[in-house]
Amino acid sequence: MDDAKVILLVEDNPDDEALTLRAFAKIKIANRIVVVRDGAEALNWLFKRERHQSRSDPDPQVILLDLKLPKVDGLEVLRQIREDPRTTLLPVVILTSSKDESDLLRAYELRVNSYFHKPVDYARFVESVRELGMYWLVLNEPPPTKR
Repeated sequence: MDDAKVILLVEDNPDDEALTLRAFAKIKIANRIVVVRDGAEALNWLFKRERHQSRSDPDPQVILLDLKLPKVDGLEVLRQIREDPRTTLLPVVILTSSKDESDLLRAYELRVNSYFHKPVDYARFVESVRELGMYWLVLNEPPPTKR
């Protein structure tokens, strides 16, 4: 897979972060994975604010976004991504343990690209991450970049 394609992982739980990174490593996804641990940091990274003003990484190929985040929750992050013309077309995949139907409905109202419930079983999680990576990094045709 093309390692110029960045994955933005927005995850506050260290165990879930480690599990996700381990799953990507196990399936040999070589893309650079940027990890931020709260919603405010995700927005700062995406919009090149504060300590991320001079980031040289390209915009992510896909954003893996947890819902239950400190500072700014995942649904608010998604809302701000969709409202800004610079990021409105970025693929966003909600990766959550929440089974709350209202979260699911609100995410789709905010135009999430996919909603993914984290399986508890490690083998199923790895397989799900493999399929997710294959789709978003290889099969999916992203929108053209704005010039």
